[in-house]
Amino acid sequence: MRLDLTQEAWRLAARIVDIESVSGGERALADAIEQALLPSPHLTVLRDGNAVVARTDLGHPERVVIAGHIDTVPVADNLPSKVSGDRLYGCGTSDMKSSVAVALRMAARLTRPNRDITYIFYDCEEIEAERNGLRRLSLAHPDWLSADFAVLMEPTDGLIEGGCQGTLRAEVVARGTRAHSARSWFGVNAIHGILPILTILDSYEARRPVVDGLEYHEGLNAVRVRGGVAGNVIPDECVVTVNYRFAPDLDLARARQHVRDVFAGFDVLFTDGAPGARPGLTHPAAAAFASAVGGALRAKLGWTDVALFSALGVPAVNYGPGDPNLAHQREEWVSLPKIEECEQAMLAWLSA
Repeated sequence: MRLDLTQEAWRLAARIVDIESVSGGERALADAIEQALLPSPHLTVLRDGNAVVARTDLGHPERVVIAGHIDTVPVADNLPSKVSGDRLYGCGTSDMKSSVAVALRMAARLTRPNRDITYIFYDCEEIEAERNGLRRLSLAHPDWLSADFAVLMEPTDGLIEGGCQGTLRAEVVARGTRAHSARSWFGVNAIHGILPILTILDSYEARRPVVDGLEYHEGLNAVRVRGGVAGNVIPDECVVTVNYRFAPDLDLARARQHVRDVFAGFDVLFTDGAPGARPGLTHPAAAAFASAVGGALRAKLGWTDVALFSALGVPAVNYGPGDPNLAHQREEWVSLPKIEECEQAMLAWLSA
């Protein structure tokens, strides 16, 4: 499928949505993006796997990155896209193919931007961190990510969201003694033993710290339970997987220690984790962006690749037309006026 970057942003977004790109299956969309950008003489177009990068090199003293992932969560009978009223429905409309459409149109239209720009369209953001396309680029081509400031076009409903939460997953283990279910009193049922774990979670009071002027709301929740051996066996192990979303005033080590403290007395095995990022809105480049775009500022309640840029020493914010509360839903949609509003704000910032 070919992409026409002269189409209105919402029409281009619909076209992009209709190219299925569930994590790990982004090649068709990456090919279409690469082919759409190659004819632009003001851009240098680069490719690594299913990530596409396009750069201006006009000699400006400042370079900004505009980045967005092209993958989606699995399709849930929500393709092809459809328009109803002022909404575009379909898998990835909010998270974040409407943003990809805005970035692609900017890449084609801004032949003489007021800053040099690196556009990054990358794969595998919606799955485990080890496969993240932006992480892969940071290791294989760190110069491609070099910049003074970055905008991750994650869904924010047209507001600037600063920083991001960290995330970790841990397995909390309840142990018992295996026995025949006909003589259960000879065993200790590990599934019954997770009740204290669930009680801890049910009564847990999440922190709501203010970090650099923005309030974050943490969460610690069970997301999976695994246990049982057979229909006639008292199980000797049951595992509750918990997900901790923590504010960026904690690093990963302190977040892990907090989980250990909460579940003191249980075996805790950490399976995944990524640090958050402080808002960084006091940085001059971020302040200039906030001034140009306007509107309220709020904390990003979720993890995004702002954290990766923060680790690289590049201040970054989240900004895009999608509503984050609609991400990953079967009835996911994006507001057509928000797409236009976001595009105009970005164009004003980069061409003023």
